[in-house]
Amino acid sequence: MGADSLKTSKIKRMETLRLKREVGLISAVSLIAGTMIGSGIFMSPEWVLYYMGSPAGSLIIWAACGLLVMFAALSYAELGTIIKESGGEYIYLLRNFGSFPAFLCAYTSVIMVRPASVAGVSLSFAEYAVAPFYPGCSPPQVLVKCTAATCILLLTIINCLNVKLATSVMNVFTAAKLLVLLVIATGGIVLLINGQTQSFQNAFQNTTAGIGPVGVAFYQGLWSYDGWNNLNYVTEELKKPEVTLPRAVMIAIPLVTSLYLLVNVSYFAAMTPAELLSSGAVAVSWGNKVLGSWAWLISLAVAISTFGSANGTFFSGGRMCYIAAREGHMPDILSMAHVQCFTPSPALIFTSAMSLLMIIPGNFSSIVPIFMPIIMLIASVYLVLAPIIDQPQIEFFYVILFILSGVIVYFPLVHFKCYPRFLPWVTLHLQLLLEVAPAAKNVN
Repeated sequence: MGADSLKTSKIKRMETLRLKREVGLISAVSLIAGTMIGSGIFMSPEWVLYYMGSPAGSLIIWAACGLLVMFAALSYAELGTIIKESGGEYIYLLRNFGSFPAFLCAYTSVIMVRPASVAGVSLSFAEYAVAPFYPGCSPPQVLVKCTAATCILLLTIINCLNVKLATSVMNVFTAAKLLVLLVIATGGIVLLINGQTQSFQNAFQNTTAGIGPVGVAFYQGLWSYDGWNNLNYVTEELKKPEVTLPRAVMIAIPLVTSLYLLVNVSYFAAMTPAELLSSGAVAVSWGNKVLGSWAWLISLAVAISTFGSANGTFFSGGRMCYIAAREGHMPDILSMAHVQCFTPSPALIFTSAMSLLMIIPGNFSSIVPIFMPIIMLIASVYLVLAPIIDQPQIEFFYVILFILSGVIVYFPLVHFKCYPRFLPWVTLHLQLLLEVAPAAKNVN
């Protein structure tokens, strides 16, 4: 074969390089449910009760959060079947409102939001993973952060090697956490059958009706539902996305909502509202009361749950970075895929690096009816404004400043394309080092 023929062959292979469609219905459901079920359901019930004031009010919030998320997810599913590109809200902003708002979305998500989310969930995993070795006291922060860093590096290796490996890990961990929630729910049913219903007598007593507290309670509940939109970040990797996307949403979110309600009922069956508010870690307190000497299983269960959630967050977060780079909003190297593994490894490595930086200072503290997106928009505005009005904090100002700083980055680097001359040289050498090449869209 001559040099020209070899060059032509390489060019054709480069032009057809794209991420494979390897995510089926089971993996799609696992990505949604597995990311949603993290540490929130084991910790948030205490705070939802704190702001709502009663068991019945808390259960209403949990059900309302599930309904709101269902409306939002169905709206996203419609977008995903119309705009069959990966990238989630970033690509929808880009295609409908243009480059600048899409860049601000990518800038905040890729640099701050997604890495912070991965770091936060990894720190939560680390806290529960090392807790059994330090009974009665808090584990050293250095150990916690090293464990979280190990978690992130392990997820980086898994996701860079193979999409099927990453989804298989997701499926296994999702099955494990669903089993854990079923055990807690079953324990609650047994307690109710045995007559432990004192928490449900006068269940609406002391219910809060203030706009601010209800908004904050929604925030606490919605944290446990975070991840409902993750499937839209990988639309180009779904098998039959027009079918898989809405089906996965309609299976995963009602399943998670039902389990969350049953688990909360179980918590209230095992503990009085006063005991639940003073527990510190609701699931651990439930385990101590119901499981006795087997209570250590709860810490293990939360560690498994958070690891699976971190995997889902990392899997989708890397795709946001990859798509933004492909559209010219991030350095070119981040838009490339590994020529053998067919994974967006540069974007995944970048997300990993940003997440590791976050760990250093951080700690864990079909057509959709139009009324669904309208309700979601109204609810979103309310959920943004209510906590700011009720509990104004300087951190809100910092967030606004960070978003506005994207303007300074956008115009010179993206709009006018005034980037350093050495950048193409760096991109070329990183491309050779990482064995990656530009990848085409997979929207057919």
